[in-house]
Amino acid sequence: MSKSTRLVYSTDPALNQKCQKCKELKSECTCAPEVDVAKYKFIAVLRIEKQGRGGKTVTVIDQLPKNEIFLKNLTTLLKKKCGSGGTYVMSGREGVIEIQGDKRDMIRVILEKEGIRSK
Repeated sequence: MSKSTRLVYSTDPALNQKCQKCKELKSECTCAPEVDVAKYKFIAVLRIEKQGRGGKTVTVIDQLPKNEIFLKNLTTLLKKKCGSGGTYVMSGREGVIEIQGDKRDMIRVILEKEGIRSK
């Protein structure tokens, strides 16, 4: 098929598969390719931030792979284990997780159990 045409109907199930993120057909998907986390060598950087947050303390985990599924699962795990709120952000080239409160020691232990190096 040429790029100027769009698939309207097909009886071939391989052509009718849709992308999980954008819900478009796989042949027309414009999503960025996912990074395989197992092959990606990284060291998570833990830091505390207070500026711009109304005096509240937030633990930031930086330099993580930019993979939405990985970040979502890791954020959920950290939020449950720490007993606090948090979010993930896919900004720039890396992924960032923010957990409310000063939880550096707790997060460092959890990351070690998951096999993620941190400093």
